[in-house]
Amino acid sequence: MFKKVIALVCLSFLASPAFAASERFSLDKAHTTVAFLVEHVGFAKTLGYFSDVSGSFSYDAETGVVSDVQIVVETASVQSDNKARDKHLRKADFLNVKKHPKMTFTAASAMVDDQGNANIEGELQLLGETQPLTLTATLNKSDKYPFGHKKLTLGISARASLQRSAYGMDYGVANGLVGDEIDLIIEVEANQDK
Repeated sequence: MFKKVIALVCLSFLASPAFAASERFSLDKAHTTVAFLVEHVGFAKTLGYFSDVSGSFSYDAETGVVSDVQIVVETASVQSDNKARDKHLRKADFLNVKKHPKMTFTAASAMVDDQGNANIEGELQLLGETQPLTLTATLNKSDKYPFGHKKLTLGISARASLQRSAYGMDYGVANGLVGDEIDLIIEVEANQDK
């Protein structure tokens, strides 16, 4: 009898939400934005973005655990609504896209709190350099998509800042032409894979 009780207790723990499997989500490229703001000669900040972003992560709604985060940005997709500036951004002074076609953010795990907030501590690889980067993220919404694929979809906003000189991108820093600090703006819709 005692063995049966122990077995039932073990089964109840295994069936509890704490053991619920995490689900894999992929970024919806049509509804994901990775943008940046950088100071220009101290007058105002210039807004740019990348039009080709992909990635995925795992999320357990019961425990709030986010894991195995990967965001990949194709650096040649940089846009700032100015052809001459965009051409310069792709050159060696900045993104050096021929030598470094991808910029990648990875994180092992993070925890979403009861208010939907998370600090995702990871690493950004840019220009062959890898530096720590923390995204301050908010889970805006988790629901079945209202049309089209009808999959479970997560809406996420994230922000971060970095010093581009830490990655060897120091053009215009010393003379104040281009700011060193970059503000990252990330808006994501991610769809459940299955």
